[in-house]
Amino acid sequence: MTYPIPRHDEEHRAINETLGLLRPKLHRYCARMAGSAIDGEDLMQDVLVKALEVLPGKQIDSVENWLFHVAHNITIDFLRRRRRRYDLQSEEDPDMIADSAASEADPFVAAAGLRTFMYLPAAQRACTILKDILDYSLQEIADITESSIPAVKSSLHRGRNRIHELAGAPNESVPRLSEEELSRLARYVRHFNDRDFDAVRDMLADDVRLELVAKTRMAGRRQVSRYFHNYSGVDDWRLAPGLVDGRPALLVFDPNDAAVTPSYFVLLEWGKDQIRSIRDFRHAKYVADSAEMIPFGPSGGSS
Repeated sequence: MTYPIPRHDEEHRAINETLGLLRPKLHRYCARMAGSAIDGEDLMQDVLVKALEVLPGKQIDSVENWLFHVAHNITIDFLRRRRRRYDLQSEEDPDMIADSAASEADPFVAAAGLRTFMYLPAAQRACTILKDILDYSLQEIADITESSIPAVKSSLHRGRNRIHELAGAPNESVPRLSEEELSRLARYVRHFNDRDFDAVRDMLADDVRLELVAKTRMAGRRQVSRYFHNYSGVDDWRLAPGLVDGRPALLVFDPNDAAVTPSYFVLLEWGKDQIRSIRDFRHAKYVADSAEMIPFGPSGGSS
């Protein structure tokens, strides 16, 4: 998503620069609250839109803390709408628990996988992410979540204990691609890796939409065709079919990099046998840092 900066408007320019710097950090929070790097990006964009509506002309002591307060409220609303089975409120009595380590980050929690946080009630989830992932102080967490410090300590204590317990639980079954999904992705990957972009264009619907996340949007086959021309001029990519947070995706590896993990990914949405939308995270590689990616095929793994 791009946000135009009005000419000669230094305030808007400064706001956009601040939002750009905080974007990866905000995403880490939203992704873990939502349990999905993809949903986390959507929620973070809602935060940025809200910021651009409110911040101009407004005096705020800490823009960063205010943004995380907005992000917290937006993710809680998202969880309520989704009506998942877990509770949204902290169930414990904050006066019952004293955690002497609450002021220090827990490195074990910081290393936990994205889906692990989905097993925590939202209050515990928010506090463990803000403390152990993002290293906010107890007072900052209380301000962001509109809670008390004893309640924050309580949520941290219970949330950390639960994450440690989950470490010993059996691993979940690995999600898989259906034959139809794999066939579609493999066809796209084959043409793209062969740089046969005319064949890729033939797969597009006339009203196809493209989002280069954190960069720009395009609509219609004619505009989106320029996107493939841009890829033809660089050699830092090779595609493989795979899964991102359980969703079919194109995983992008850099053949010039010895790393075996994808550097970013692309999502396709299909209508019958035509591509209706493309969502490319090339300019938002921070999303891949939180995503759970499973490759299929020769570029990064097999099914």
